[in-house]
Amino acid sequence: MRDTGLGRDDLVLDIGAGTGTLTAELARSAARVRAIEIDPGLVERLRERFACAPRVEIVHGDALRVPLPTEPFRIVANIPFNATAAILRHLLDDPRVPLERADLIVELGAALKRSRISPATALGAYRGAWFELALTRRLDASAFAPRPDADAGVLRIVRRTEPLVRPADAAAYGALVRSAFDGRGPIRHTLRGTLSPRELKRLAREHGFSPDAQPWELDQHQWAAVFRFVRRRAVDCPGHEPL
Repeated sequence: MRDTGLGRDDLVLDIGAGTGTLTAELARSAARVRAIEIDPGLVERLRERFACAPRVEIVHGDALRVPLPTEPFRIVANIPFNATAAILRHLLDDPRVPLERADLIVELGAALKRSRISPATALGAYRGAWFELALTRRLDASAFAPRPDADAGVLRIVRRTEPLVRPADAAAYGALVRSAFDGRGPIRHTLRGTLSPRELKRLAREHGFSPDAQPWELDQHQWAAVFRFVRRRAVDCPGHEPL
């Protein structure tokens, strides 16, 4: 719990609260805890356990359907391994969701994939414009009961103080990144007709990548720089169709 950096003013979500072991720990550190659990039997046990804990709210529902807070919030949770991708989509794909930080126990392979910088993934390049993801701990499967089939890792997600791309431009940025990763060949093929070879060379030199680089060879900073340049060019050049 010390690694989470929770403060007395924080609203924190516990996704898949189970019997409330983690919920109880969170209640000692955070101002408010919202424990989400889908199993009705466990919900009843949680409500009994925290009946005298006014700072703990028990929510019965699917974490993918329960509305997320509209105020800044944190998450500390041991999420179901088979729901990791869906939960990350729910939390990260709309940068307007006011998530400040999440510390999630996930399957180790998923933590490694989502936190790596190179080779990049389309999701990593997209989400990295607003969040920094890092693997902070490895947890052996033997530490869990029941024991899972794979080791786990703590995936830490922290919102950037200064986003690389404006949240209002998320759809356009995502479209650029997806078109590059879905296409064939280097990024100059994706940007052909948008940037001249000279513009692309200058941009690549300034941001440390090759004009002939494959999409996965650029990190989130470089992809954001490409997007910002293309957007500025669209504004500065009358008649040029923006992304």
